[in-house]
Amino acid sequence: MLYVSRQKADDVKRGVQMRSILYSAVLAVSLSLPILFAADDGAVIPRPVSAAATSGHFELRPDTVISADTGSLQVAQMLSRALSPATGFGFPVFEAKKAKDNAITLAIDVSLARLGDEGYLLEVTPRRIVIRAPKPAGVFYGTQSLRQLLPPATFSPSLQRGVEWRIACQRIEDSPRFAWRGVLVDPARHFLPKSDLLRFIDAAAALKLNRIQLHLTDDQGWRIEIKKYPRLTEVGSIRKETRIGHEREARGFDGRPHSGFYTQQDIREIVQFAAERYVTLVPEIEMPGHAQSAISAYPELGSVAEKLNPWPQWGVSKHIFNAGESTIVFLQDVLKEVLDLFPSPFIHVGGDEAPKDEWKASPNAQARIKELGLKDEAELQSYFIRRMDQFLTKSGRRLIGWDEILEGGLAPGAAVMSWRGTKGGIEAAHAGHDVVMAPTQFVYFDYYQSKDPGEPPAIGGFVPLDKVYGYEPVPPELNPAQAKHVLGTQAQLWSEYMPTAHQMEYMAFPRLAALAEVAWTAASRKDYASFLDRLRAQEERWRLVGIQFRPYGRK
Repeated sequence: MLYVSRQKADDVKRGVQMRSILYSAVLAVSLSLPILFAADDGAVIPRPVSAAATSGHFELRPDTVISADTGSLQVAQMLSRALSPATGFGFPVFEAKKAKDNAITLAIDVSLARLGDEGYLLEVTPRRIVIRAPKPAGVFYGTQSLRQLLPPATFSPSLQRGVEWRIACQRIEDSPRFAWRGVLVDPARHFLPKSDLLRFIDAAAALKLNRIQLHLTDDQGWRIEIKKYPRLTEVGSIRKETRIGHEREARGFDGRPHSGFYTQQDIREIVQFAAERYVTLVPEIEMPGHAQSAISAYPELGSVAEKLNPWPQWGVSKHIFNAGESTIVFLQDVLKEVLDLFPSPFIHVGGDEAPKDEWKASPNAQARIKELGLKDEAELQSYFIRRMDQFLTKSGRRLIGWDEILEGGLAPGAAVMSWRGTKGGIEAAHAGHDVVMAPTQFVYFDYYQSKDPGEPPAIGGFVPLDKVYGYEPVPPELNPAQAKHVLGTQAQLWSEYMPTAHQMEYMAFPRLAALAEVAWTAASRKDYASFLDRLRAQEERWRLVGIQFRPYGRK
């Protein structure tokens, strides 16, 4: 896979910025004009289940307040902080059980249980705005729709003058199609600083995404502090150099170190930030393959007697954890600390692209296979994963892994993330296992989004915006009972080609907005032409908050 040098990364960043100059000029004009979004297809992404226009409008004023019941106070305070900078209004928050005039009222309403844990009801009248939901997550999502109904200038971090802060009167009733609406972020290949990760989480939450998988370990770097095993970051987080160009090119290495990791305090702050936005962070600790950085730190974990360093190139390293009992205990010790940091019900253990050559050649691995009464190396990997499944189940969590964990037999409580097309997901659902659909041909955002020769480098492939939007996560091979095992879908942002946060954002947006609509909106409500109309306002919001994106319509 491809590495982009610092100079190349700077060139890409400048190119992305230069392509947006004309768009910025148009945006500057548009922000000075009053905007009043109608109901239904006005500006909300993802598209709501139902929206009906009523007469009139509500206008934010300097004396507008936010009232909230106890269960909605935290969301109310976040909404106040979000609306104040651009409008210049204070939006004081008051605890109140009844809606008031000239107020935005947030409330928990258990009578709306039909909307589920994340649904909401948003009503805009000339006198007030009321958001009600059965759970706080629904209240939060209602505020995200409210922000999108206001002029895009609302998202500006600085005061915007001459804007009419109006919202068309309407009634929106909304709830998501899928429970898992996710995106993978990969700080293992190129480390993503905490501030950039927080900004990305915020942007994802605004699109009502609720899962972010953190790919924390790989051959090229170990990015999470484990106090029992400090060398994982002391050694495993520092890659001495990185290949220049694509893995199949012979262009040498850049000759400079790449490093970075999250301390446990960092992780706690990131988890808290995400939780406030109703995003669950799903940690991924790769095993038994993609293990070279860990083996570099603790050679006894490896399958061969060879001194290693974190891998300076892309692709799949041949080095793999040995399957001895001490290695299993070591990784369970790692998971103990991971569980203490991440409250996620699911813990991702990878399981993908684990080459078995070292196991085939290792007397210890062969003895282990014989000792356990296994047939071959595939069953040894299955045993390895089952041990992790048993550990996580005992700890009150659930294991999830890439679809290779199906090989050799699937651990009883495991869920599958289907990336090599849909076959693995179909097989798992047929067997009664939960599935997250993540096929390369639709949701791998490290693939090109345009055939423009000026696009930033990517691994290959072609996943344009319309292909993402047209994706259907439930395969037709599943009957209704089996389809219930499809938890949702997830995009992947593998970072071999994304050395900076700006480049990652450029590859993510606007495709992530399309996938957000796939994951939230009922299939019968999807409409690509409507999505593109709403995307124009969303692009303005991204511009204001400094998110890089590929403007739709540019060749």
